[in-house]
Amino acid sequence: MRVKKRLALAILSTCFVHGVANTAPVEVNLKKDTVEEQRIGKANSAIPHALSTHQARIAELKEQLDKARNYTALMQLVIRHAPALWEESVHSFNTQGDYDDRPLYWSRLKMKSILRKAPAFAELLPDQQEALLWAFELYSRGQRDVKFDKNADIKVLLTGFDPFHLDKSIRQSNPSGVAAHEFDDLFLSIDGKKIEIETLIFPVRFEDFDKGMVEELLTPYYRNTKVDMVFTVSMGREDFDLERFPGLRRSSFAPDNLNVHTGAKPENPLVPKLNGKPLNGPEFMQFSLPAKAMLEVQTPFKVNDNHKVTTLNKTFYPKRLSELNGEISVRGSGGGYLSNEISYRSLLLREQYNPLMVVGHIHTPKFVGFEPEKSEKIVKQIKNMVIKAAGSLN
Repeated sequence: MRVKKRLALAILSTCFVHGVANTAPVEVNLKKDTVEEQRIGKANSAIPHALSTHQARIAELKEQLDKARNYTALMQLVIRHAPALWEESVHSFNTQGDYDDRPLYWSRLKMKSILRKAPAFAELLPDQQEALLWAFELYSRGQRDVKFDKNADIKVLLTGFDPFHLDKSIRQSNPSGVAAHEFDDLFLSIDGKKIEIETLIFPVRFEDFDKGMVEELLTPYYRNTKVDMVFTVSMGREDFDLERFPGLRRSSFAPDNLNVHTGAKPENPLVPKLNGKPLNGPEFMQFSLPAKAMLEVQTPFKVNDNHKVTTLNKTFYPKRLSELNGEISVRGSGGGYLSNEISYRSLLLREQYNPLMVVGHIHTPKFVGFEPEKSEKIVKQIKNMVIKAAGSLN
């Protein structure tokens, strides 16, 4: 097992130079709970079920962490418990049938908070602490569970996101995270084609994107041509939107789950980072989704092929990517936040490694709080769109 060491003294700053988000070295105490972890108490009062689902796993981790004496022992516990949390969450989701993605999110935060407070953790070097936390993130988001071992004709990788806007609604669920639970390790046989789906869930944090989490989790499946289609999914607007032209830059005022504001705004859109350097790519890219086939699935929610973009010059609906030549991106079709960014980064990987792959972003209908009935309808419609897309492949 190979775990990349990460610089532990670099966090996202609100200072910017030449239109690029500046991750300036600022000392950070990795033993201290993050803003996300500080919400655990409020969540425990509001949605106790979501925080108690994996309590046995959490208690076992704490007991074993208290006995661990060094980095190697801590990493072994991360390797054991983080993937097990993902597997338990998917199993519990399928067993309960409650369309609730929140237990995974809150349990991950509880387990990371316990890890930070382990006696042995306090004795480690910062880069060792960061390596443990990074590994826990990756493994608890499904990294070790993506196998594609069913001899399928079409292999599909689908990604979702954590809940977000939690200061507005601590009860918030995310239908894209629900979809990731619903479709993980799913095998379908449609019209003689065997389809296998594996899933991952991403954080709603600028820092993790700047550190290369998207590239680290997705690159193996582009580079080794193990996957035929990649769908990135997030919660969006009133309808389903297929986001045709993602843009390079961030421009949203909205904070992430750590309450970090990038400083981006429509008049000053900012290029995100990749491992300390500005993300290098064109201002706009175009998805390769089989939109015509996917647009056949128009119930219960409308599905749009969304061409809308905003540049420094105008907001318009280009029909072709060439119409965006020379423009500076402000908002891609997917907006100016992390939904647009995961779409852009996934397409950039396509261009680098596998230009024939089907890749694109699906924005789902939105809701506030927890709406399992609406989530169920959303994920069933996503499933039908994926089936239509797979059926369009030769």
